[in-house]
Amino acid sequence: MRFAIYFTPEKDHPLTRRAAQWLGRDAFSGEVLPSPAAGPLSPAEVAFQTAAARRYGFHATLKAPFRLAEGVSESELIGAVENFAQSQEPVCLPEITLRRLDGFFAILPSQGSAALANLAANVVTAFERFRAPLTAAEIERRNPDALTPGQLKNLHKWGYPYVFEEFRFHMTLTGRVAAAEQERVAKAIEGFFGPLLSGPLDVDGLAVFVESEPGAPFHIRSFHPMGPIRKRKYA
Repeated sequence: MRFAIYFTPEKDHPLTRRAAQWLGRDAFSGEVLPSPAAGPLSPAEVAFQTAAARRYGFHATLKAPFRLAEGVSESELIGAVENFAQSQEPVCLPEITLRRLDGFFAILPSQGSAALANLAANVVTAFERFRAPLTAAEIERRNPDALTPGQLKNLHKWGYPYVFEEFRFHMTLTGRVAAAEQERVAKAIEGFFGPLLSGPLDVDGLAVFVESEPGAPFHIRSFHPMGPIRKRKYA
């Protein structure tokens, strides 16, 4: 079993609902949804393009998937995430946008955010004690030969290459899209999501995602609004 700490909007947020329809799966409920037709793409084409992203659910990675360290429990992890979330101020992204990132399409902030980078770094360090060391096989799956020296150092020290200076907030919507299909896929996403792609978006909750067994879909075990209880938007 692996756990991950991700950002996702709360379950009834319009972006969450729309992304679940697009991906064909709701990570909150675990419900599998029929893939939609979207602009120039048929349902079968949408299902194909979203297959890689569907397993992980709609999210932005903060603490990448990890096995629990010896001597700590799931309930301890969830309690720690709850306490941590209460201590954090939500981060407002004034605008989000659709971009292509390393061949796949994702929702990204339109501009950098020091507050968001700080939140991500704090999540990485605060929950490191819950992470079991990577096995040799887990390291190999990250294709270490393709990583930069900094990314390789992060992988060995923190279990994930893309943290701290390598972090880039993104909410994945597709797998890697062939160059010949990129324009069609972009049009389909833009038409399907409409104004939801232009933000703003509040990063105001942390979710504990669980992979029950290797290759299983990730689902949300618990969701934790950020900020003191009296300030929570969705309390």
